[in-house]
Amino acid sequence: MALTAHHKMQMYGALLLLPAAVLLAAFAYLPTITTVINSLFLPGFRGAPTEFVGFENYRFLFDDPKFWKVARNNLIYALGTIPTSIALALGMALFVNGKLPGRGLVRMAYFTPTILPMIAAANIWMFFYAPQIGLFNKLLGALGFSGVNWLGDPSVALGSVIVMSIWKEAGFFMIFYLAALQGIPPELKEASDLEGTSRWSFFWRVTFPLLMPTTLFVLINALINAVRVVDHLFILTKGGPNNATNLLLYYVYENAFSFFDRTTAATITVVILLVLAVIATLKFTILDRRTHYQ
Repeated sequence: MALTAHHKMQMYGALLLLPAAVLLAAFAYLPTITTVINSLFLPGFRGAPTEFVGFENYRFLFDDPKFWKVARNNLIYALGTIPTSIALALGMALFVNGKLPGRGLVRMAYFTPTILPMIAAANIWMFFYAPQIGLFNKLLGALGFSGVNWLGDPSVALGSVIVMSIWKEAGFFMIFYLAALQGIPPELKEASDLEGTSRWSFFWRVTFPLLMPTTLFVLINALINAVRVVDHLFILTKGGPNNATNLLLYYVYENAFSFFDRTTAATITVVILLVLAVIATLKFTILDRRTHYQ
């Protein structure tokens, strides 16, 4: 039986999607399913078989005060980085989108932190935060103030990590806002100028609503970035002092590769995935209604 043109197009489309589907299954779906299964078992020691314990691992995790401290740290980190990075990114995009002398150089300066590897950026900021020879303490000393142990004081260590993350992420988000701003028809601005609309009113009534698809996309990426923090913690603080900068994914790394407790690591990972799924669903449900795609 000969295939119709419609069936041929369907088969052609399926073959085009096959490589992406295989990669997603191998590196996303299968590891997720394996992690969920591992979180329901206790590993066997000295050759003993694994034991199914159901949700006992989750009960032990929720009874662990260190987990709640790490979760609280991650919440503070997210609240500190997400809105500030997005606001800075939008402000920088608006600034470099205008008629600015040396606009290309300014754009490059804003985007430069993004292209630096996180390990290199963390080492740069390690120099900034160094207690005796660091740039920040040198500036404070020149102004007559005593130095601060930026990464060794539990009261300021997490804030120091937040500042570095904002510096690293804002330029990345700026690129998306800049592209969206350049896609807004200039006729809208010309019409608002004829009507005598102020810049502030034009921004809130026209520009910002048209930027909502970009804002939704940036929010999701900022949320993911706020959870997948490992590399610069490994360089700067290793979760210290006294777990003051320990965040969820670094806590997973500690349990899996430092304490060799793969079960606890899998349990924390499942909790992270569930929280991210709930937040992302709420974002798409609430913000998508206020988003204009045309």
